Amino acid sequence: MAGALQGIRVVDLSRVLGGPYCTQVLADHGAEVIKVEPPQGDETRGWGPPFNDGLSAYFSGANRNKRSISIDIGKPDGRDIVLRLLETADVLVHNFKSGALEKWGLGYDAVLKTRFPKLILCHVTGFGADGPLGGFPGYDAVVQAMTGLMSINGDPEGGPMRMGTPIVDIGTGLIACNAILAALVERGRSGLGQAIEVPLYDSALSMLHPQAANTLMSGKVPAATGNGHPNIVPYDMFQTRTGRLYLAVGNNGQFRKLCEVLGLGDLPADPRFVDNAARHANRATLTRLLSECLATHDAEALEPRLLGAGVPAGVVRTVSDALVHPHTSHRGMVVSKGAYRGTGIPARLSRTPGEVRAAPPKFAEHSRKVLEEAGYSAAEIARLLQAGIVIDERELAASD
Repeated sequence: MAGALQGIRVVDLSRVLGGPYCTQVLADHGAEVIKVEPPQGDETRGWGPPFNDGLSAYFSGANRNKRSISIDIGKPDGRDIVLRLLETADVLVHNFKSGALEKWGLGYDAVLKTRFPKLILCHVTGFGADGPLGGFPGYDAVVQAMTGLMSINGDPEGGPMRMGTPIVDIGTGLIACNAILAALVERGRSGLGQAIEVPLYDSALSMLHPQAANTLMSGKVPAATGNGHPNIVPYDMFQTRTGRLYLAVGNNGQFRKLCEVLGLGDLPADPRFVDNAARHANRATLTRLLSECLATHDAEALEPRLLGAGVPAGVVRTVSDALVHPHTSHRGMVVSKGAYRGTGIPARLSRTPGEVRAAPPKFAEHSRKVLEEAGYSAAEIARLLQAGIVIDERELAASD
């Protein structure tokens, strides 16, 4: 069964994570994605260990369902190949510094907009093209630091802490994907493409919820709250007799059910805990009472009891434990394709589901095939390879 985006063709000039994650989501849902890599390849090919079948886990996690060609677009013939590929493309994604495409004669306003009026160009950038930080390169952890994300993460006593997953890159990739899909829908009405800019900085600020909303309303500076929620109580991690358990009690009904399961039926009527505002004001006392009770329970046994009673609760597991959990298996959230293993596709479309069709590509694995499909003859392909315009063997950078 074809994916929802079958027939959409994407030329992906992006590297590392934000752009590739965006295009992988598009590819998972049926888009044809041609990954155009520089002679050194996407640098994440070398971001290991671990490696399997010559591919790093980091690269593999954001590049399945794509085909790879390596082109030196710093040379005129290389840029001509990109232009040839764009003749049949719907979307171009890149994360070069602002002005790079213009320098190469591939600027959207000057060239691409006129030559390919239906093309949607998406630029994943660090800080945007303008403003005090405009044009500077952006990296996930640095943007976490600059936008306050690190300041609200971790324990209050420990100081700012980087989030363990590259949330800014991944979030930016998803926002870019949404923007591309919105532009495709609009193109269906107008017949025209458009340029999209998605900065890491802007994306990170947009993900500061509820802290940004709290600050804009109250004027107070948010602080790190550890595992506790800044607005809701009890919404925190607790130590049980056998392990850690997280409770996410979002309303009075859930609090009442929690207390019933734990044998603390008197607490919901206590004026200190009668609603969330009261529980928030008496957070320390309530946390102590719950901690004392939960310390006598088994986390694995308590999880299904609480969930069955309608209380959001979960055992705090390792990544390895989560990946082998029976529910993970049931949901198909670990997939295999040859030597490749990765996480599954979380969005389930009833008629046109996404699919893992191909493992992440080896460097320049599809160069010849992509060029043939673009109309290049065998002699032309040989010339491009001989001249180093198209590369079939990765040039190791000094960082490798």
